[in-house]
Amino acid sequence: MKSEHWSKYLLGFFIPLTVLFTLYIGSWMMGIGLVLFLIIGPILDYLLGEDDVPKPAPESGRGMEAILVLHALFIPLVLVALLWRAEIDGPTWQILLAVFSAGIVGGASGIVSAHELGHRKLGSFKWRLGRITLFLCNYTHFTIEHNHNHHKDVATPTDAASAPASRGLYLHFMMTIPWQFISAVKTDLGVRQNRALRGLLLQIIAIISMGFLLNWWLVIVWLGFSGISILMLEYVNYLRHYGLRRSEGEKQTHMHSWQTEARWSRWTLMELTRHPSHHMKASLPFWKLQPIEGSPTLPSGYYACFWPCLIPPIWKRLMKNRIPEEMLRLP
Repeated sequence: MKSEHWSKYLLGFFIPLTVLFTLYIGSWMMGIGLVLFLIIGPILDYLLGEDDVPKPAPESGRGMEAILVLHALFIPLVLVALLWRAEIDGPTWQILLAVFSAGIVGGASGIVSAHELGHRKLGSFKWRLGRITLFLCNYTHFTIEHNHNHHKDVATPTDAASAPASRGLYLHFMMTIPWQFISAVKTDLGVRQNRALRGLLLQIIAIISMGFLLNWWLVIVWLGFSGISILMLEYVNYLRHYGLRRSEGEKQTHMHSWQTEARWSRWTLMELTRHPSHHMKASLPFWKLQPIEGSPTLPSGYYACFWPCLIPPIWKRLMKNRIPEEMLRLP
């Protein structure tokens, strides 16, 4: 069987390119990114379906790695274009659409690629590119928390990113964002340079500098872009571990992360959907990840799950019979 060709992953640039173009055009068209993500994405998740038999990983990941780097490089382009448009138009309802559309790109292309890059060799070009991407999204502590705590504590009450079945999406947002930052700070307690605090200080300096050197309206736009990017990431975190728990001392297995083989989500989000495989070996690049038979499976792709997630009673009802019964009894 032939491996998955790298060209299919170019579909992930459809939304970033569209958002970049509409930021140049301006007007109500800057909301097209929202339409693509919230309406077209779920439809394509459904229409494109899944492969009956997963294709093997490619022998060479050169094309895949180029795509990964390009996703990260799109973030400064989109952010600069957004700030340029905001400077020209000023505070309008169209700019609100632009902030949401660009923020979606910040989450889907930016923090998704930064997550992958954060697992690369410490100090390498790709690792540093991931750090820059997170800085532009004002979430520099994510790599620290994700690599050092989440991968170790996943599916336990001590993990800020793992939501129990009783927790809705909005409560998860309110809990996980400050909790992850505090957890990242605690990771470096006693270390001469606390990376999470240093990252926060650099972000504050950048924000204040932008306010004084440019103007505070652009600061508001940047923070809005960052906020949407972060919420997109935490939606994905909520989705891929929701309700899956393990007891104290229990070994982490493929049963503690959700997966989906929905083609549109796989191709556009760089196999983020094969999350059990990622947790079993975090050093594997995204293009080598494979679905694990018997892992918990989401009802659809990440795009199609978005709307049910927004209505917690519907989401909980949809997922109740998919969560192993013994896990529902754990905190």
